[in-house]
Amino acid sequence: MSTTTEPAITLYGTPLSGHTHRVEAFLNILGLPYRYVEAGAELRRSESFLALNPFGQIPVLVDGDLVLPDSVAILVYLADRYDASGLWNPKAPGDAARVQRWLSIAAGDLRFGPALARILTLWGGAASLTDAQAVAGRVLSFMDGHLASRDWLAAERPTIADIACYAYVARAPEGRIPLDPYPAVRRWLERVEAIPALTPMPQSAIPQTA
Repeated sequence: MSTTTEPAITLYGTPLSGHTHRVEAFLNILGLPYRYVEAGAELRRSESFLALNPFGQIPVLVDGDLVLPDSVAILVYLADRYDASGLWNPKAPGDAARVQRWLSIAAGDLRFGPALARILTLWGGAASLTDAQAVAGRVLSFMDGHLASRDWLAAERPTIADIACYAYVARAPEGRIPLDPYPAVRRWLERVEAIPALTPMPQSAIPQTA
């Protein structure tokens, strides 16, 4: 008689979260089975979720006894724990430093540029959309120049740096940030979306204000 075993990994997130998408995409790339729990606002305020992440933020990954919030930290963990090739988070000092640089950009300029502009456009908020769009323009211009002479952000092949930066760049137009001025970025997005098992970041079904 066969028995069904629950996956050891559980991912808490929401479908339109770029932070969640980073982790979900990488789990799929690595071919790891996992249980997905949609963590809407009500669940994130619950005692059970706050026990996992006192900040009430997504994503959260549970792998056996390990409870790990923060999408970038989760990418590093999954690469080091499950990628036998060692290519997704390389350990050579130069490569490792370049990956870390782009992880910092993902957590900084991309978060406060394209990601914030998208949030303000789709859901509103008190921050300045103009300021977020200005940050987005600077980081996208930098990325476009960087990618003009290379295929990937940090190495000669895709790494977790590309996964971390992908989602909010792909959906920058949802924050009224057109990608037409950035041809190298658009070609890079096509390469990322061609990575086997990666599912593109979903587009929002929320009507956008013109």
